Parts: sequence; C-alpha cells; structure tokens
Amino acid sequence: MKLTDHESAMLAGAEGPARKYAMEQVVSVGQFFDAEDCVDVAQVHLMADPESLGEECVGFLEGLAALPEDQRLVRAPTVTDPRGVDLQAYKRLKQTEDQANLERRSIAAFRALGVMMTDTCINYQTIMPPVLGEHLAFGDTGSSIYANSVMGARTNFEGGPSALAAALTGRTPRYGFHLDGVRKGSTHFEVDHRPKDLSEWGALGAVVGRDMKSYWEVPVISGVESPPTSDELKHFGAALASFGSTPLFHMTGITPEAPDLQTVFDGPAPAATPLTRAATIALRDSYWPADDRLDVVVFAAPQLSLMEMRDLAGLMQGRRVNDTVTLIAATSPEIKSACDRMGLTATIEDAGGIVLEGVCFYQMYAREIGEANGWTRLMSNSAKIVNILGGYGYEPMLASMAHCVDSAVAGKIVGGAS
Repeated sequence: MKLTDHESAMLAGAEGPARKYAMEQVVSVGQFFDAEDCVDVAQVHLMADPESLGEECVGFLEGLAALPEDQRLVRAPTVTDPRGVDLQAYKRLKQTEDQANLERRSIAAFRALGVMMTDTCINYQTIMPPVLGEHLAFGDTGSSIYANSVMGARTNFEGGPSALAAALTGRTPRYGFHLDGVRKGSTHFEVDHRPKDLSEWGALGAVVGRDMKSYWEVPVISGVESPPTSDELKHFGAALASFGSTPLFHMTGITPEAPDLQTVFDGPAPAATPLTRAATIALRDSYWPADDRLDVVVFAAPQLSLMEMRDLAGLMQGRRVNDTVTLIAATSPEIKSACDRMGLTATIEDAGGIVLEGVCFYQMYAREIGEANGWTRLMSNSAKIVNILGGYGYEPMLASMAHCVDSAVAGKIVGGAS
C-alpha cells in the first residue's frame, strides 16, 4: 500500500501505541483486499456492544483509555451502535449486575477515547446523515447498507477492530465499496407490487438477500413506482443485509446512483428476476408457527424511528398488553427523549409495554434474557430480527406491527397465515 508521510509515522509509532496498533490494522486489512492506499473517513460508526466484546476486549479498550489524551482521542467523528444493557431498565429484563458492570466499563473507556455514545443503529436518521460520495467506516450492517444505498455514501462492512482503527487514524483502506467499479449493479430484480407495511418491506429485502451469491453482488431493483419512506427503505435494507450479507443495493429512479438501468449497470441491464407479492408473503408466512402460543413481542432491529414510535403508541392507545406477554420497543436516546416529551413513551408504557433506550434486542444477551424470562415464542415486524433470533433459542415469527400489537393484547397469536 502507498502510505502518506503521516500514515507512515503513525505506523512507526511516532504518535503512540494506540495509533500504531490502529495503523497496523488498517494496513493489514488493506493488504488483504489489495487496496492501493487509504481514504480519509468523514465519520465512523462503531459496533462494539459488551456481549460481543467480552471481558478481554473491554480490558483492551481500558488500556487504550489509560494512554495520554493526545495519543488516545479519535481522529474522526465516531458514534456507537446500540449497547447491550439499558442501565435504567435492565433489572426488569432480568439482566445481571455483571452484564451491567461490563456495560459501564465499556462506556467509560469509549468516552475516554472521545467516542460519542449515541447508542443507535439508525444514526443516519437521528445523528448526522451521510452525504453522496462521502467515505465512511460503518460497522452495523443496517446502517452501512442504508448509507451506501439510500445516501450514496461509501463504506464497507467494518468489523469492530477495523472501525476502531479508522476512528483512531481517520483512515480506512480504499477497497471494495469505496471504489466506483464495485458499486455498479450486477443482478436485476423487478417488483410487481408495493409492500403494504414494514414487515412486507423486510420480507421483500429478505427474498432478494436469499438470492445473493456473494458480498460483492449488487442487486438492482426496478419497478418501484413511488419513493419508499425512510423507514420502508430501512427495513428493506436491514433485511437484505441480514439475509444476504449485502452492503449495497440500488432502486432505479429512487436511490442516487441509479437514475436508470443503463447508468447503474454501466451498459445493458441483465434480464430481471421477478419479485412477486406471493414470494414476499410466502417468506413471511414461512415463520408461522404451529400453535398460537406467544411469549414476547419485540420491535427493534433496526431501532424505531419517531414515526414508528408514533404508530406504535397509536396502536396501543387505550389498550392493555396481556399479563402473559411482554412487549418491548427499542429506540435511540434521541428518539426516546422526543417520545418522552410528546407523551408517546407514556402511552406505550401505560398500555404495559416496555420502551428501551440505546439498545437493540439481539445485542443485549438475547439468549440469556430469553432463558431468564422463559421466552421462546417471539413475534416481530422486523425481518432482520426474525432472521437472527432463530440462532438464539427463539421460535420467531414475522407479522405487521398491528398484528403484533393485537396478539400482545390477546395474549396469543391471533389470526392465521396469509
């Protein structure tokens, strides 16, 4: 790799051990992917919840945090993904003091490094939206695919160590989706319908994701007649990234790098694979269980926007969650503050729901809290969380927000498969 004098100095240890470690990480990743050089990053989104970090990695962060200030502070604006423990509500979920204390230690270390504890996967909706052509180092798959696709910014999926390295150096290797050629479309899908709710948008993303053969495959979706909302694109992209490990999609006439098929494919478009509503509904209904038992309803992954929180509050107004079911909604600290001010939090909690701040369900020791609370059957409108939680000991099912609330109130799954 070609390094600048400044990058070479960091690599040689002239700016302390933290930046030396970080630059070694940058170069190692860059050499693996044949990067020619580095790019400056405008912002970093760091996914490093304590469940993933564990005791050893939190100790490593504490070692960095103990360095002199000029050696440890991040060089690019750096924000955090959801945490693993809501320190105001963890006892209600039967999380342990050990889990809470590890959370407190990691927060203290990140703050000492100059990291902004935004604790959100919807940073593109709530903090600082990326802009077209901007180079980033984003860790969460949902935030990465939204930044790449909807905003036209440029990032790869960054693991925790590489995102931290980008934060400490302000650099990331120029490879993959930082390059023009890699961002062109490779596979064509054509929709024949508009999904009716967020669960269907997620299911549509899941259908596309299941068809992906490689991280480098870029799906192009045509036939979407009017622009989806931010939340619809959020659920579509999060599911696509979850089911397909895909960092970028294009929608012709909607996303910024796809004004038409000719441009996005850099030539004639390949034949389109049809995306029918029947396929979307079949995927959603494939999670339908054999009985109506229900333990927990979760709205998370991605965290809920203000509009989603408003809709949830509207569905729960004047109703009561059955005592046999737990209903959880996870949102960002900024959205939670707005919901408190607008009375949305009170409406949801007066109806028996639990509003969590700065966390996301699958990152908060989901297996352990499931075992502690006796939760197995889980219902959500998020295709992403349904895809993930089957590996955490749950029997997940996918349905609309309204269907989820109706079931929580009834204390069992109401209705049937479509």
